[in-house]
Amino acid sequence: MRFALLGEHPDGLDLARALVATGSHHLRAFAGTRTGQGQVESLGTIIYYRDLEEVLADPDIDAVIVATPIAQRPAHLRRALQSERHVFCVHPADPSPDVAYEAAMIQADTNRVLLPMLPMALHPAMARFTELMQATVAAQVLELEIASSEEVLQNTGGVNPKPSLPGWDVLRRVGGEVDAVYVQTGKSAFAKGEPLLLSGRFLSGLLFRATLLPSQAAQHWRIALVTPTARITLDFPDGWPGPARLNFVDAAGQSQTETWPAHHPWEALIRRFEEAVETSRRRIPRPGQIDTACLTNPISTLGWQDELRALELDDAARRCVVYGRVGTLDHQEATEEASFKGTMTLVGCSLIWLTVVVLILSTWQPWLAWAILPLFAVFLVMQTLRWIIPSQR
Repeated sequence: MRFALLGEHPDGLDLARALVATGSHHLRAFAGTRTGQGQVESLGTIIYYRDLEEVLADPDIDAVIVATPIAQRPAHLRRALQSERHVFCVHPADPSPDVAYEAAMIQADTNRVLLPMLPMALHPAMARFTELMQATVAAQVLELEIASSEEVLQNTGGVNPKPSLPGWDVLRRVGGEVDAVYVQTGKSAFAKGEPLLLSGRFLSGLLFRATLLPSQAAQHWRIALVTPTARITLDFPDGWPGPARLNFVDAAGQSQTETWPAHHPWEALIRRFEEAVETSRRRIPRPGQIDTACLTNPISTLGWQDELRALELDDAARRCVVYGRVGTLDHQEATEEASFKGTMTLVGCSLIWLTVVVLILSTWQPWLAWAILPLFAVFLVMQTLRWIIPSQR
């Protein structure tokens, strides 16, 4: 498959190298700065374009890696999907979930693959940790600790940045959907270089807490499940994606250790992409059908829903810091049906208030009362649109 790279975000460059290393994919085009050209020139014969539109005008490109700066990323993601290409997108796609909702709907209409670049939850050790956790009936708290010699928060550059928290994909892969979050920091907003404490609750009732520590002398990454008798601990002593060690107590009460060598972070993501492309070729296109694949499904697999949830959780965490209260999640579906219901609810509430106003005014102008019946008639006609207009339109 021939793909194009937009921008030179480090994750995008790493994924491009990994795709070329498979031998099944070819980097055909690049659009970015001269610095980025120097970093990809060793990956083969590449056509260098000035901007996104020139890349999308190339009919030989099958897939696009959107790795541009956060300010341009939403527009480039939207255009890449509208051009009916398969798309990888650097996380976060945007500080707000709105762009991700729109991207999900465009992807549903084009029947192309859309994946976020969130490889951490696809690590084989994570699958083993999740298996052990699901077999534990007395789980109490899930703990996550990320220590880095650099910055831990994502998207901290630019003017008025809205930082993004790492690890949402891992927490959701292990514990399921998050119901509520609470963030504590030493300042009134996310600050670059500052430690951060995160706590919350999953829909299952399991509690979690996370500690993010930037600017540390040594980096490490650790997730642990606390039970009344022991802990299940998955540790990356050299940080992600280095060697991993899993410690737990088996059913016989014996301590066990399992290890994994340093893991290439993009191999599992590429496999997931290839499987999704093959599935899209066999699937009968149904415009408007949102892809619901995600890490919290019974068959856990990465999908765009995971990007949606991560952005929603980031948004809830930022509100928590600003307003000093627990942020809750609604878990609304990014579908046209859900949007229609929300719009009709808003219209219905507005109609009730308008009726009250008309009744008050009718005490001076009695003829205004006759306007109430047509208003309700129009509302009822709007309710029938979901049955009159086919869902695929």
